[in-house]
Amino acid sequence: MIYFDAMSKACEKVGLTFDENKYNKFIKYKEMIQEWNKKINLTAITDDSEIIQKHFIDSIKSFNFKFLKDAKNIIDVGTGAGFPGIPIKIVNSGKEVVLLDSLNKRINFLNEVINELDLKDIKAIHGRAEDFAKDKEYREKFDIATSRAVANMTVLSEFCMPYVKVGGYFLALKGPSIEQELKDSKNAIGTLGGRIQEVIKVDMEDSEMNHNLVIIKKMKSTDIKYPRKAGMVTKKPLK
Repeated sequence: MIYFDAMSKACEKVGLTFDENKYNKFIKYKEMIQEWNKKINLTAITDDSEIIQKHFIDSIKSFNFKFLKDAKNIIDVGTGAGFPGIPIKIVNSGKEVVLLDSLNKRINFLNEVINELDLKDIKAIHGRAEDFAKDKEYREKFDIATSRAVANMTVLSEFCMPYVKVGGYFLALKGPSIEQELKDSKNAIGTLGGRIQEVIKVDMEDSEMNHNLVIIKKMKSTDIKYPRKAGMVTKKPLK
């Protein structure tokens, strides 16, 4: 149980409990990532300790945003190999989680993880963020939409904000340099019905890594014309 203490400490710092059962799920998850990564491109990070630190603990740090612990349901947009959605579910199993990704091969992987880890009230769905955001079953239905996708805040906000109910939050996991990106996205976030509430700086123990949790509060309903059609969101970002 070489990584147990590090993961336990990360959970303790954000007010969560950690035990051997959760640890074993993470280890199984790590092994599945490494095995599937030989067949499909899930992540460039394949080393044991780096998966634990840069994917698992990094995702657990999302709980530095205190409301996440109380949220009843979340959607992880552009989840990829399941980050941060699956680690969030493992350490805080009471919430409903939807994992959304546009690549069916990744959905197949995520479904296998869900089955192998015996996770309940979590599903992986295949599709584009801009399409499912028009679906009444998903639009403005979530306490939190989260994303660790590699896109700027203007683009991410148009993909994610339509999923958030009024009074809920968009939680974006971003890198260390965020000031200009936030400045550039402020008007777009307002157009989508949101307001930048806070930026939480996150340091990683035993590492020089750090990042930011950007918290956007949903103040009013998002106009039905957003998100725009496929391609428009990235080609012509909102101003």
